[in-house]
Amino acid sequence: MNRPLIITIDGPAGAGKSTVAQMLAARLGLNYVDSGATYRAAALKVVKSGASPDDENAVAEAVSSAEIDFGAEGDAPAVFLDGRNVTQAIRTPEVTLAAAKVSRLPEVRKKLIALQRSLAREKGVVMEGRDIGTVVFPDAPLKIFLKADVAERARRRLKQDQEDGRASTLEQTAYEIGRRDQLDAERKISPLVPAPDAVEIDSTHLKADQVVDQILEIARERKLLESD
Repeated sequence: MNRPLIITIDGPAGAGKSTVAQMLAARLGLNYVDSGATYRAAALKVVKSGASPDDENAVAEAVSSAEIDFGAEGDAPAVFLDGRNVTQAIRTPEVTLAAAKVSRLPEVRKKLIALQRSLAREKGVVMEGRDIGTVVFPDAPLKIFLKADVAERARRRLKQDQEDGRASTLEQTAYEIGRRDQLDAERKISPLVPAPDAVEIDSTHLKADQVVDQILEIARERKLLESD
């Protein structure tokens, strides 16, 4: 390949983006990036600085000095903030709430979009999020919009939360996902919508490896990969 291969995977919470993106990146030997983790890491920086997530100037100042990077510890992908592994720390309710606020700020988005783009250099990237195909990499050669019905997404998210030791119920999880869908669709900056040239895949009745196989087949059809 003459240039890095960039594959974007957007979609709502619980559609399976993380699992599919990680599996796909491993199959292709590409970097995997969870764009949402960049906003969570930035929010953790804000929380640790003592700044209020509602204070735009203080947030911008805190985030401007944040060093966010991706790597691995063992076989698991890891997120680093200022050289420290914060993979678990960015998943707390406090950081989740702060991330929802700071991610709306133009200065924060400007810095983190630049960071996300830089992570695609060299061999390429599989990046998942909500505006990767529309904003971060609008010229990516393969854009996927992964969706699933709300009930299935709630079941998947609840299972993940339970595995991570976070207590919840199916009803509460479904409510939170529905609320997140509404906020994502209505936000003024980078609303959650499929890119015009994205391939939509409904994962409701598919396993992750089946979705990955579909994406690989599309990539081969577009001559982005060599055929088997």
